[in-house]
Amino acid sequence: MPKHGKRYLALAEKMEREKEYSLEEAIAMAKEFATAKFDETIEMHFRLGIDPRQADEQIRTTVMLPNGLGKTVRVLVFAEGEDARAAEEAGADIIADDAIIAQIQNDGWTDFDAAIAVPSMMPKVGRLGRILGPRSLMPTPKAGTVVQPSDLPRAIEELKSGRIEIRNDRTGNLHFPVGKASFTTEALVENAQVALDVVQSHKPSGMKGIYMRRFVVTSTMGPGIRVSSSGS
Repeated sequence: MPKHGKRYLALAEKMEREKEYSLEEAIAMAKEFATAKFDETIEMHFRLGIDPRQADEQIRTTVMLPNGLGKTVRVLVFAEGEDARAAEEAGADIIADDAIIAQIQNDGWTDFDAAIAVPSMMPKVGRLGRILGPRSLMPTPKAGTVVQPSDLPRAIEELKSGRIEIRNDRTGNLHFPVGKASFTTEALVENAQVALDVVQSHKPSGMKGIYMRRFVVTSTMGPGIRVSSSGS
């Protein structure tokens, strides 16, 4: 059992541990509990009933949060020549040339928040999977981060505006941010509801048993607040 500090325990006492709150109630509480000296992130965590070993039960998709994430997203683009110039003009923060690819491969450098690649770069990018994959930074077509050069402006803009990836971990659970504690409750609820709808719509058709076993909302430093699986 992890040991929690006095602040965490005091916050936890303000709620009923096993009660399932509505999404709006849980987010309002998470905002109230976000009393750290920095702008805490509001997060959603799901314990799913999927079997992550089964390819047809994997959850991997993207969602555009209507109110963004409240953070500056540093986007790296793997591109060369004209494609690199187009990416730079579209607002890419870093253009990954051979030197940067070597820096990632040799030094494990990952000082960026999202990565996009054009298809012609994937033979080089593929060598970086061991480093980028565990950090959810590996470009893939399914995540919408391997794109044709003509789609670079759209992909870059979406990532900077609040597009997030929803992907189960090795234990079959989901974890992702939906904004900052400084957002209004209404903005956070709107973001969270859009994300919840996407999670619910991606229940694998062949799975048996309960899909969404537990759903909590939390701030970075706060306790988890249980939410009704319907969100209401």
